[in-house]
Amino acid sequence: MSNKKIYLLMILSTTFWAGAFIAGKLSAPYIPAYTLTFLRFSLASLILYFIINKKEGSSFKISKKDIPVFSFTGIVGMFGYHVLFFNALKYTTAINSSIIAATNPLITTILCIIFLKDRINFKRILGIILSFIGVFLTLTNADISIFKTLSFNKGDILMIIAVLMWASYSVYSKKVMPNYSPLILTYYSFLFCTIFLIPFVIYEAPWKLINNIPYYSYIASIYMSIFPSVIGYLVQQMSIKQIGPSKTAIFINLVPIFSIILSTLILKETLYPIKILTALLIISGVYICQKN
Repeated sequence: MSNKKIYLLMILSTTFWAGAFIAGKLSAPYIPAYTLTFLRFSLASLILYFIINKKEGSSFKISKKDIPVFSFTGIVGMFGYHVLFFNALKYTTAINSSIIAATNPLITTILCIIFLKDRINFKRILGIILSFIGVFLTLTNADISIFKTLSFNKGDILMIIAVLMWASYSVYSKKVMPNYSPLILTYYSFLFCTIFLIPFVIYEAPWKLINNIPYYSYIASIYMSIFPSVIGYLVQQMSIKQIGPSKTAIFINLVPIFSIILSTLILKETLYPIKILTALLIISGVYICQKN
C-alpha cells in the first residue's frame, strides 16, 4: 500500500475518532457508563477475534505470564479511560472533551520522560508549556475568577484524569510492545476490559432502562465499536508499521478539529473564539513535541 493511501486512511480514522466524541455525547446521558463501555468493547472484541484468528492463527493464544500485562492494559487503558470519558460527557461538551483529549500525546511524552528516560530539550519544554496554557484556558474559559471559587467543570476534570489513564496505557504498551504484535495487544486489551466490566454492568442493571434509551444511542454505541475502535485501531497499526509512529501520531492533531466541526454541525454546540484559541495552542504544543 502506498504512503498516499495510508495518509488518506489515517485522515479517515481521525474522523472516526472525532465522531466518537459525538457518539459518546448522544449515548452517555441514557446508557450508564459501565454498560456503554461494555457494549463498545464486547462487540469490538468479537469483530477483532475473527480478524486476529485469520491473521495470527494459533499464535495469538496467551499464557499465564501475559495475564498481568493485559490486565493492566485492559483495566487502565480501556476500562479506566472509557468509563471516565463517558462520565465526563455527561457534564461537559464534546468540544471541551476533544480539546482536552488532544493533550494525550503530550501527557504521554511527559510520562515517557519520567519513566522511560526519554530525553528532554527546549523544544519539548516549549511544546509542553504551550499545550498546558491551552488546557488552562479550556478549563477556565479564560476566566481567572474561577480560581477564587475553584468551580471547575466536573466533566473537564474527569476528562483530564481519563487522558492520564490513556497516557499510562500508551507508555506501558510502548514498553511491552516488543513482546506482542499490535493486533494481539489491542485484542486482549479489549477482551480483558470486557470481562472486567461484567460485574459492574450487572450492578447497573441496564435491562431496567431499555425502554428509556433512544434508538440513536444504540446506533452511536455500534458506531463506537466498529469505526473508532476496530477500523481506527487497525488503520493506526498499519500506519505505524509503514510510515512510523511519529508521523502517525501527527494525525491525532486533526481529531479536535474534526470534533469541533462535528459538534457544531450535529450537536449544535456553541463554538466560542476562546475554544479555537485553546485548540490551536494545544495542537501547536503537541506538534512541536512530535516534530522534535
